[in-house]
Amino acid sequence: MHIIARPKLIQFYQQEGNSDAKAPIDAWWHEVKKAKWQSWTEIKAQYGSASILKNNRIVFNLGGNKYRLIVKINFLAQTVYIRFIGNHKEYDKINAEEV
Repeated sequence: MHIIARPKLIQFYQQEGNSDAKAPIDAWWHEVKKAKWQSWTEIKAQYGSASILKNNRIVFNLGGNKYRLIVKINFLAQTVYIRFIGNHKEYDKINAEEV
């Protein structure tokens, strides 16, 4: 998969208080770069705790569920677009299906 907007992820874990997000974000990044997902079923098989939302979005729980990562996926183009990264408090303030 091609992942768009890695700088958004790096910026997040470089912020004060988020340094513990680096390892799980980097692990997710490397796993997804190698993936060749063709369906939501394949994602759920790899990430059982992921939540599938409307508008081609999926929520990944990272860092022991401390952080939430929302992406938009285009299977045909094999592209993952980073839409949001944050903790639960920040996640609760957004509409995950519209970011």
